[in-house]
Amino acid sequence: MTEFYTTALTFPTLLYSILLAFCVVYWLLAATGLVDNDTIHGLLHHHDGLDGIHTHHHHDGAADNAGMIARLGLSGVPFMLILSVLVFFGWLITYFAQLLVLQYLPDSLRVLAGIGVLVAALLPGLVLTSLLLRPVARLIMKLRPPVPPSVLGKAGNVISPQVTETEGRAEFADGGAGLILQVRAPPGTTFHRGDRVVLLSFDEQSHAYAVIAESEFLSR
Repeated sequence: MTEFYTTALTFPTLLYSILLAFCVVYWLLAATGLVDNDTIHGLLHHHDGLDGIHTHHHHDGAADNAGMIARLGLSGVPFMLILSVLVFFGWLITYFAQLLVLQYLPDSLRVLAGIGVLVAALLPGLVLTSLLLRPVARLIMKLRPPVPPSVLGKAGNVISPQVTETEGRAEFADGGAGLILQVRAPPGTTFHRGDRVVLLSFDEQSHAYAVIAESEFLSR
């Protein structure tokens, strides 16, 4: 047991241990209702914002994060759930790296190797997080009711790097904080970040909205 605590509290595992402790405390508080838990209630009742809720930020950083989550196949999964799983895998990787390799290195190499492991752990962590949570993302999208038809015909801005037949996200005004939705372009068409598009219809199978260019919509 002493070896476990020593490894968990030694750099680089220590940083992930702190983040993991934060995530555990968050979920404990959420379970007891001591925090405003939009993460849990948002699974079925909110739409695709950065973390599964309405977004309150309108800047490139949020769009980039949303695009990254979409590329991982985790659209609709609450951000705190993604973070918790990513931190857990990062902790496992750094823990066993420290236990099996790092502790046997000379002091002059241990810190540099630890920094390398700390950063390198993110890549397999992201891959494992994506593989584990993709079924959750699909389940959430199936269970979540679609946005009411009243949003059809609304114009918004593309926030993902691009919108194609298979991927893409756009933001639409709803009289409040705004909605970020999964959208799909017509066959052979690609929209880019900042392009104006209009919602045409909702596809139950892909759980995404068909869109066309605002200029084309207005010219009809």
